[in-house]
Amino acid sequence: MQVLIIAHFMQTPSENGNSRFTYIANLLGDKKENQIELITSSFSHKYKEQRVISNEPIDKLNYKLKTINEPGYKKNVSLKRFYSHYIMGKNLKKYLNKLDYKPDVIYCAVPSLDVGRVTAKYAKKNNIRFIIDVQDLWPEAFKMVFNLPIISNLIFWPMKKLANYIYKNADDIVAVSETYANRASGVNEKYKHKLSVFLGTDLDFFDECKKKNKCIFDDEIIRIAYIGTLGHSYDIKCIIDAIKLLNDREIKNIKFVIMGDGPLKQEFENYAKQKNIDSEFTGRLPYEEMVGKLCSCDIAVNPIMHNAAQSIINKVGDYAAAGLPVVSTQECEEYRKLVENYNIGFNCDNGNIQDISEKLERLIKNKELRTKMGENNRKLAEEKFDRRVTYKQIVDLVMKE
Repeated sequence: MQVLIIAHFMQTPSENGNSRFTYIANLLGDKKENQIELITSSFSHKYKEQRVISNEPIDKLNYKLKTINEPGYKKNVSLKRFYSHYIMGKNLKKYLNKLDYKPDVIYCAVPSLDVGRVTAKYAKKNNIRFIIDVQDLWPEAFKMVFNLPIISNLIFWPMKKLANYIYKNADDIVAVSETYANRASGVNEKYKHKLSVFLGTDLDFFDECKKKNKCIFDDEIIRIAYIGTLGHSYDIKCIIDAIKLLNDREIKNIKFVIMGDGPLKQEFENYAKQKNIDSEFTGRLPYEEMVGKLCSCDIAVNPIMHNAAQSIINKVGDYAAAGLPVVSTQECEEYRKLVENYNIGFNCDNGNIQDISEKLERLIKNKELRTKMGENNRKLAEEKFDRRVTYKQIVDLVMKE
């Protein structure tokens, strides 16, 4: 079977990360009857720079890796980014029209919408089975940054229309959460198959990283971890404020460990200094090092802003794999139910500093509770986030005749 995988935003094999799409390409490529081509951008969204593909271990891959030229951008929310995506779509269209084979199936990550639109049209024109993998909801995610009643709806209407076009023209859907799958199927009831498969991680690889990199501390400090983007969707300040409340109540054995980078990193760092809390901003770490540092912590936080579009995101899978109890402000009902049903931590009222501080205090003062909820979270990882198990569903779907 000839399978074409298209993923605009991903890490290539030589880049630090935990890419869903290279993992899927590897699984499909392991089957001798398959010929796999994986297409991505020449521009790294994560590092905001052009890739040097000559450094990729291309000869060692069991699939073909192709990059499409994209000019790039510096800011995630900018006109230059949308222009860059438009050019990426145009160049992808040229490449697809010159393919010397006809894929049996196309597996396409959505977003970006320009890439999704071009791919949907190509698949439809050539009568090729088209599977989408919904990674994020656009324009819903952008409304977090630019959210003005009525005006936002008008501005983002063309983007919503484009997203609906892609959803409507897919034969099957995979999504990183049931929430996203339901959004797409809301405009297309004709999907033959609909899967919700969390981003997850390979637990064997995760545990190996933990074994090599975890630190053991001989102190009474409770380390609270956050991993991921430092941007507009994440309410890091509410965690800082909650820790400040605890400090004021003479609970001072707390260190806030923030792993990641983003446009608001300096602002958050300055705020932590202003509040005089013990904090460590590591910046972006290699995945293996991040895992070790995460597993050296005691509690994880998932502070997501009010009305954010995120559902089951990367960080909660890593928190689960690390076996840490979670304090979460996320409003997504799907994740809140996981927290409750598996008893992995506490859901808090979004933006409620008092509530967050009280939930943190319960975990800080009760080691037995931390241990129990952490064990429950690891159980969740083994059942719902282990790629070795869950991604077989994706491979089976792609391989269906």
